[in-house]
Amino acid sequence: MEPGPARTPRGTFHVEWKAGAHFMSTEYHEPMPYAVFFAPGGIAFHGGSLTVPSHGCIHLDIGSARYYYDHLPVGAEVVVF
Repeated sequence: MEPGPARTPRGTFHVEWKAGAHFMSTEYHEPMPYAVFFAPGGIAFHGGSLTVPSHGCIHLDIGSARYYYDHLPVGAEVVVF
């Protein structure tokens, strides 16, 4: 049985690294376009379905994901509440 959706961690983090338009999750084999990684365990916000739960990431529409990818530098503060 595959585990259900994971909870996104809450708190203050910093952008650790970013991946481009064609990045794929190595663990779940799912596309993660314009991923901006900010929390331990590979948690990011990225383009994805707005109706299907993630494995702890935050899904955004593709335009928003690209905007944040283009405008948030590594080290930028990310607050999840």
